[in-house]
Amino acid sequence: MSILPQISDAEWNVMNVVWENEKCTANKIVDVLSETTTCSPKTIKTMINRLVKKGALSYEVDAKDKKTYHYFSKVSEDECVREASNSFVKRVFKGSLNAMMVNFVKDAELTEEDIKELKNILDKKKG
Repeated sequence: MSILPQISDAEWNVMNVVWENEKCTANKIVDVLSETTTCSPKTIKTMINRLVKKGALSYEVDAKDKKTYHYFSKVSEDECVREASNSFVKRVFKGSLNAMMVNFVKDAELTEEDIKELKNILDKKKG
């Protein structure tokens, strides 16, 4: 199992843009996040650099202009979601997946389809 970098809440926004676009420039990341966050372009570029230092992102220099960096993820979205989910359960629910599920199911507005899907997942787990 690989050790994944700690990704802050704000850095998740950057990672989501990169995961959706496979490879993208800092300007592309800034353009996308400018539509959904109040972060300045400078702050977004700082987050990109932090993610590179953490090993979550890497980059290739454009072969033509030698100035443009194309960023790509070094960690999969699935791995990061799994790690963040496990960390959340440990921190908030003292490691009890059951307590988390009960809390969410009790408070959620579930459709019949949601309930059916949850039942199917539990039935498969049950064997």
